[in-house]
Amino acid sequence: MDRPIRDEIRAKRKDEHIQCFLASNSFSNNGFKDVVIQNNSLPELNFNDISVECTFLDREILFPLMINAVTGGTPYTYEINKNLAILSDKFNLPIAVGSQTIAMQNHEAVESFRIVRDINKSGIVISNLSAQCSYDEAERAINMVNADAIQLHLNVPQEMCMQEGDRSFKGVLKNINLLASRMKVPVIVKETGFGMSYETAKKLENIGISYIDIGGKGGTNFIEIENARNQEQSCELLSNWGIPTALSLLECRRLGKSMNIICSGGITNAEEIVKSLCMGANITAISGAILRTLLNNGYEAAENLLKQILHQTKVLMLLLGAGDIQSLKSVPYLLKGELRELYLGKFEV
Repeated sequence: MDRPIRDEIRAKRKDEHIQCFLASNSFSNNGFKDVVIQNNSLPELNFNDISVECTFLDREILFPLMINAVTGGTPYTYEINKNLAILSDKFNLPIAVGSQTIAMQNHEAVESFRIVRDINKSGIVISNLSAQCSYDEAERAINMVNADAIQLHLNVPQEMCMQEGDRSFKGVLKNINLLASRMKVPVIVKETGFGMSYETAKKLENIGISYIDIGGKGGTNFIEIENARNQEQSCELLSNWGIPTALSLLECRRLGKSMNIICSGGITNAEEIVKSLCMGANITAISGAILRTLLNNGYEAAENLLKQILHQTKVLMLLLGAGDIQSLKSVPYLLKGELRELYLGKFEV
């Protein structure tokens, strides 16, 4: 396929993904409803003394939340990334750009990614490419946004449901190993909505990866999105495919404290953030909830959403007796229902 045609397809796909996302009304269970945290009647804390600051990639950030990879590559997505960058800068939150593959050959797409660093000059910005990319492509993606880290994304189910998607996945682990051994910035291996199992995370740990984004089921359903785009073959059979976010977190946390876990996959509110941190996530990530708010209600509504999440997280920390983020790690939690059954079916709690 000629490069101009391929670039045109990618650009069209970027905008279609956003439109299909906004049209989607289905939401799957990310598992956090089966996680129970209990009231502490004697928190021995003052609300104004609660601290939500933490460290990520050896940098201080306001709050254990990042704005996760969304999009980029077209004039429409330029405006989205511009507003997301303003939010990340205002709240001192890490931000990851969407897949930069389109910008590897199409110079006109570069600015839609570079705008993130132009606005957020001193914060944490993370580049994003397929885990099948070359070293040269990874270097270009990093330099494009002066990135502090790079996400290498895994999205096999989505590719298989994409009419124009990849069909070759052999050697991906070896490629991640080669890239991580040469990169000058940390490598984050990211799932994109289908959840990461213990076995996958262990393989990554064995090759020296220390940052993973579990990207569990419960957020944006890319099977549904690709099914809406694919006019030739239905992928409805896979519409419920994936590991719920809470289950993926439980599994991957078994690796120990040396693995830094970003918990994403349908995170929409303070309760899910707090539960994630209690369960051992280092930080959490949000994408769909903030994108939908931004596009449907505007920038101010998106800013208010983050303010609300920040405030409500502090309220929940008070009710749990946790004065800082580290204290949440020792807050007990209970499992019930399907999540408990699934986890006990594989591991002993």
